[in-house]
Amino acid sequence: MTTPSITVTYLFDPLCGWCYAAAPALNYLQGVEVIEVALAPTGLFAGAGARPMDAQFAAYAWANDQRIQQLTGQPFTRAYRDHILGAANRRFDSSPATLALTAVAQTAPDRELEALHALQHARYVEGRDTAEPEVLADLLRALGLADAAGLTLAPDAALHSLVVERVARAQATLRAVSARGVPQLVVGQGGALRLIGSDELLGPREKLRDHILAA
Repeated sequence: MTTPSITVTYLFDPLCGWCYAAAPALNYLQGVEVIEVALAPTGLFAGAGARPMDAQFAAYAWANDQRIQQLTGQPFTRAYRDHILGAANRRFDSSPATLALTAVAQTAPDRELEALHALQHARYVEGRDTAEPEVLADLLRALGLADAAGLTLAPDAALHSLVVERVARAQATLRAVSARGVPQLVVGQGGALRLIGSDELLGPREKLRDHILAA
């Protein structure tokens, strides 16, 4: 008899440092046979949430990133500090990365989490600006996701509509579980939604797994 799978919705933003901190937990969950991870980008740093990368915001981000590194061990390199936080005229805008990941969801849905982790590594370790469509397309091509790369550079109306739909659905899920900010995990439970908060995402992997399975 086949054990039914449990779908866990991962609420995130591709430019969220704490979501990068949760990447090892998501990798772990993806390897648990009965758990399926569904990505739900919330648009936290897109649209009205986007902003210029000025010196004040860069200093705030770096201080926060150092705290994340101390707590979780996830690296934030000098290349990231210099080329992303320290570069002039950059924007802190997750719209392009959200669109790129949605292009992966549309063309190779089983590889979206892999693509997210590649984008996070490129930004925080290699210092590549994942707010730039050309950088995103290059990263996707390196993963063998040529169709998604093409859509990232020349998105069609269907892709734009899917981005709007996904973000709206993710925001509705946040509201339904009375959660603010990301990352968050939500498990569907008998028609109801159960929130598994960010603290558990950053805690022991086995405890997180058992909490999800208990739902």
